[in-house]
Amino acid sequence: MFKNHPKGLMTLFFTEMWERFGFYTMLAVFTLYMDEVFHWSDAYKGQVYGIYLAFVYFTPIAGGWIADRYLGYRNTIKIGAVVMGLGYTLLALSNLGRVWLFFIALAVIVIGNGLFKANISVLVGNLYEPGSPQKDAGYNIFYMGINLGAFIAPLAATVLHKVFGNYQSAFAASAIGMLLSLIVFEVWRNKYMHADHASAAGKADESVREKRVDPSIEKERIFALLTIFAIVIFFWMAFHQNGFALTLFAKRSVVHSEWLKPETFATFNPLFILILTPLIVTFWNWLNKRGMEPSTPAKIGMGMFISAAAMVIMVVASKMGGDADANNMSPWWLISTYFVITIGELCLSPMGLSFVSKVAPQRMRGLMMGGWFGATAIGNYLSGFIGGFYNTLTHTQFFAILTVLLLISALMVRIFLRRLEHATRDT
Repeated sequence: MFKNHPKGLMTLFFTEMWERFGFYTMLAVFTLYMDEVFHWSDAYKGQVYGIYLAFVYFTPIAGGWIADRYLGYRNTIKIGAVVMGLGYTLLALSNLGRVWLFFIALAVIVIGNGLFKANISVLVGNLYEPGSPQKDAGYNIFYMGINLGAFIAPLAATVLHKVFGNYQSAFAASAIGMLLSLIVFEVWRNKYMHADHASAAGKADESVREKRVDPSIEKERIFALLTIFAIVIFFWMAFHQNGFALTLFAKRSVVHSEWLKPETFATFNPLFILILTPLIVTFWNWLNKRGMEPSTPAKIGMGMFISAAAMVIMVVASKMGGDADANNMSPWWLISTYFVITIGELCLSPMGLSFVSKVAPQRMRGLMMGGWFGATAIGNYLSGFIGGFYNTLTHTQFFAILTVLLLISALMVRIFLRRLEHATRDT
């Protein structure tokens, strides 16, 4: 799968995999820890959870700016990895008598994530020559690394809780994950050093050197990026119902079984990503060889449309009995939804990273990549906002609204498609 891709991709793949292992291992027990150790109300836990996730996705804007202006990508990522590892360690040391340490740990993790998250995505794009047809596939492969870590994490958290009988062991495992991420990043640094504009290798590499761009073209590219950022907010608003409305549907509407719990459904998304990514990369390569591969913005539009189809499945499931909250629905309704929305995600999320890498002016590439995650943060917040209407509306109405919003977003991509594609010329 890594054939014909830069050697540095494998290094960044495993660096990100271990970082995401740490992030999702912590997240798997985060709410349970607040509930069972601190005994906080659902409302207070929800506030802490929501504020934490919002800051986690907003701080990459600042981290990208720091890398662009001062430290370069590698140094910023290294500092971020160390800071995040420290945050997870502090979290492992917190307890009911040290609640203050819990909040300090969250703040430290947020800062570390801000330095790490956007900049490693920038490095992936910088590995490729301008105009490389392999960049989209490279981001698909990189995205697979993200979800490999996300798939392993809840399983590890479950085993650790059974063995040690506490949630602090999962936080300690997160810290170990960050250590492994840093080791991979440093030991094989020669594979990607040329992609860091602040390093000696990067400054000597013509493919990553800053090229003069006409101000009008730069303005057009920034407009294209802001357009995509605004549109994908609605995708994340619908996608992150996996942690809210889809979980509630699993708990209240799906037939319960011993082997498939409501929380188990969350593993299907990363599992399907691991299964489908090689197939989708092969499919794009097949189209590319025949001159038929869609542009990156077109793939994003396809992702929106496919995600809308996933919500249609939920509309049908709700209409056929899910509205009753009577635990009478087959789990295959939800599994099918996760399968379809995963295809949409693979057309959209890694392609968004690729689009930013292609279009953003090099001097602000980290900042613009941070903007992509900022849009994700807004979508995360709105997912909770609209999720509050899950019981106010019928489930049929709730998922129908998400379907309409996604279809409107797909239409917006289609309306702006020529301008978005024009912004990628000579990139």
